[in-house]
Amino acid sequence: MRIFAIGDIHGGLKALIQVLNKIEIKDGDTLIFMGDYVDGWSESAQVIQFLIELSQKINSVFIKGNHDVWCENWLRSDDVDPIWYMHGGKETIESYAPFSEDEKKKHLAFFENMPLYYIDDKNRLFVHAGFTSMHGVEKEVYKETFYFDRTLWEMALTKDSNISEDSLMYPNRLKHYKEIYIGHTPTTNFKSDTPMHAGNVWNIDTGAAFKGKLSAIDLDSKAIFQSDNLPALYPNEKGRNKD
Repeated sequence: MRIFAIGDIHGGLKALIQVLNKIEIKDGDTLIFMGDYVDGWSESAQVIQFLIELSQKINSVFIKGNHDVWCENWLRSDDVDPIWYMHGGKETIESYAPFSEDEKKKHLAFFENMPLYYIDDKNRLFVHAGFTSMHGVEKEVYKETFYFDRTLWEMALTKDSNISEDSLMYPNRLKHYKEIYIGHTPTTNFKSDTPMHAGNVWNIDTGAAFKGKLSAIDLDSKAIFQSDNLPALYPNEKGRNKD
């Protein structure tokens, strides 16, 4: 059985299909998606529909991201958060034009059922952004931290690799889990177009919302599978690019 973690998709259905084709998914495989399925490219609603259908065939876990929270709130109430609208919400709303009210309700239920984090049987944690409690995710006070926090990744990047896990100097947050997988903070911010590894944290958001690629990683072999750069797949769109 293989297990893959897949980074932030941001409406890039073409990229998702590319990655899945490269993985060559088989019966018995598990896919763990790190959140932010919507907002950016033009196929957000189509991504959600694809994932719903995929989950009926392949064992899948769908972590909830901050963009998913915004989209979920809109599907529930029809209220448009102005911050969300400026950060990809406009394109997501437009992608829902061909969908019926019944289909939207099914998508809402899909969002509502997404966990904020997942811990597998090997004590590997999967969370969209991070957490702040030194006692682990179960002790986190504010659920928004799971999809907005960036301090976990910042801490992992600055940790001295020579400090052993037994040291008093080793960050307590990192001691609870064998590995931690996150998205949310694009590795392209650090001039990397591939997943980054710091401490026991793996960041697999490789900037698909902007000019980067969509990435997947085999948790055991650490083999990486990537799409083309998203602007090449959507040449007539800007995604969330600002230039």
